Amino acid sequence: MISSPDAAKIVLVTKAHLFKPTYPPSKEKMIGPEAIFFHQGPYHSRLKKLVQASFLPSAIRGSVSEIEQIVLKFLPAWENTTLNTLQEMKRYAFDVAMISAFGHKQDKEINGIKQLYQCLEKGYNSMPLDLPGTPFNKAMKARKLLNETLRRLIKERRENEKQGGGGGLLGVLLGDKNQKVDQLSDSQIADNVIGVIFAAHDTTASVLTWLLKYLHDNGNLLEAVTREQEGVRREIIEANRRLMWDDTRHMPLTTRVIQETLRTASILSFTFREAVEDVEFEGYYIPKGWKVLPLFRTIHHCADFFPKPEKFDPSRFEVPPKPNTFMPFGNGVHSCPGSELAKLEMLVLLHHLTTKYRWQVVGDEDGIQYGPFPVPKKGLPVKVTPRNI
Repeated sequence: MISSPDAAKIVLVTKAHLFKPTYPPSKEKMIGPEAIFFHQGPYHSRLKKLVQASFLPSAIRGSVSEIEQIVLKFLPAWENTTLNTLQEMKRYAFDVAMISAFGHKQDKEINGIKQLYQCLEKGYNSMPLDLPGTPFNKAMKARKLLNETLRRLIKERRENEKQGGGGGLLGVLLGDKNQKVDQLSDSQIADNVIGVIFAAHDTTASVLTWLLKYLHDNGNLLEAVTREQEGVRREIIEANRRLMWDDTRHMPLTTRVIQETLRTASILSFTFREAVEDVEFEGYYIPKGWKVLPLFRTIHHCADFFPKPEKFDPSRFEVPPKPNTFMPFGNGVHSCPGSELAKLEMLVLLHHLTTKYRWQVVGDEDGIQYGPFPVPKKGLPVKVTPRNI
């Protein structure tokens, strides 16, 4: 287990070729063995470029209005009712993930894909017992049907979009310039589309749940964020997103709140790596095949880098954190390619939620549960009411 920034940099960046990404075999079966997460080398590099192309700021800028429409669809349904924050954030993140994966074109197969994926998701963290009736067994059946459905969709888009594969990641993968020489197979495309939905779903929903928790618990901060967001016009939400990591000196308070949430909650607590050969590492011998886990949560909560780490304090991001001490999206060639979309997703929701609504936590049960990501107990039940202006 790696708990120092310098060691994490060696494993994830400078000597990343010695430590391949690895996941439990059941995860590979469910997501698909051709997904970007499970590879390194030329195949990974090619996929990383394609996936990043669909999540570049220039690519997702056109998604602002679509994400806003999703938010504006959800908010009225939340009014004057008690809701499970985590479950609602999962619904929101899932709808955004579907747009990022398939674009704005609503193929007839999309609803079927949604239902099958939701069935697949229920088995992600179950014991991998492939026996009739078990969650894992049901999930694997859904995965098989999902693959068949995606293959039909891929075939339709190949036939109907002679100039490209349509929108979203699917369109980028189908329109790969290298396809005439080395065309991605249907299974490679399907596995990576499912992988992106997986990566964009639970993690973002968990961060958003903590955002509401921390703003609820820090009333003065919520009011300050609201005042800032009241001055944000729709057309510069994208500019706000770009400022999140690019210019600390002029970073809006809202983005510092998001950063502090990412640090404090540390949804991605660690990542799996495996030594591809015997490695001599800072006086330690790591045999080939052994797992190496960079512990992001431990680094994010180290008082040497973040004084009083248990305190929620967005002002700590008024100065840039030391290199390799803040890695909410990982680091190196295997860092999250969809981080820009996640930032945008958080900003759009916070903009509309803080300026129009308030929320009160229901019940007095505090604490954390894991499923597998850390979230407030019971998914943070809250009652949402229109804001009195």
